[in-house]
Amino acid sequence: MTDENVVEMNSKSSKDVKRYMKMGISILVLIAIIVLFLSSMFIVKEGEYKVVRQFGEVIRIEQEPGLKFRVPLLHTITTLPNKKMVYDVMEKEINTLDKKRMIIDNYSIWEITDPEQMISNARTQLNAESRMGEFIFSVIRSELGTMNYDEIINEEGSTRGSLNERVTERVNELLSRDEYGIQVDDVRIKRTDLPDENEQSVFNRMISERESKAQEYLSQGEAEKNRIRAQTDRDVQEMLSVADAQAAQIRAEGEEEAASMYNESFSRDEEFYQLYRTLESYKKTIDGETTIILPSDSPYAELLTGYLE
Repeated sequence: MTDENVVEMNSKSSKDVKRYMKMGISILVLIAIIVLFLSSMFIVKEGEYKVVRQFGEVIRIEQEPGLKFRVPLLHTITTLPNKKMVYDVMEKEINTLDKKRMIIDNYSIWEITDPEQMISNARTQLNAESRMGEFIFSVIRSELGTMNYDEIINEEGSTRGSLNERVTERVNELLSRDEYGIQVDDVRIKRTDLPDENEQSVFNRMISERESKAQEYLSQGEAEKNRIRAQTDRDVQEMLSVADAQAAQIRAEGEEEAASMYNESFSRDEEFYQLYRTLESYKKTIDGETTIILPSDSPYAELLTGYLE
């Protein structure tokens, strides 16, 4: 092999290496362009905010669903929920006005109303929820601290009124003051319990109060029953008295009318009347064991002897 052939082969090999290097660089540049293009895109879904920040500062907020773009490596994306959420506040112990301890368990319905304020002041959703929970507990503790224990647990005698509305309003005032960009829609107390060491004694007292109330109702019922019974007895007695008086009057009127009829009938024939009266007296004085001693000329005996003959 001559020197000319060696030089020619070296020249061809050098050209191939350069060509492959250019091809590899082109491919790497193309991949980099594709990666940068893909990383510049982000998707906004229904029910969420996309907060675009540059060096920690919020430059825009996307909330309309769809495909959006950013500057890769320069812009960072933070996702926040754009819907109502439930935050279960950790149960804590408070003291009532009458110095009794009780455990309060509540929850809240809340939402992000200004993502820029929330990112700027609360930084994260977790921090925002934490501050909201602290405000809720502080307000509830202040409100229930002005009430006695019995007023809180007794629905009939409770003075709580619109406690949930007052707590919600006050918490929103505090959140707005500190510009956290969130709003509480409702605060609800799920449960009010006693510490374990107090629970049984309070339950026993409540049972005693309910038994006392039941006995009071029974006594009132018994008194009402006796009153109704006495009134009914008086009404019955009055009705019987009126009925007896009316019966006596009717009876007297009937006897008077019967006597009048007897008199009118017997006045038409006095002898018959005397005969009738005599026969009636025989019914009352004479029976199978009666012995009568009368003079033979007694008018009372004349009819009887005439009848026996």
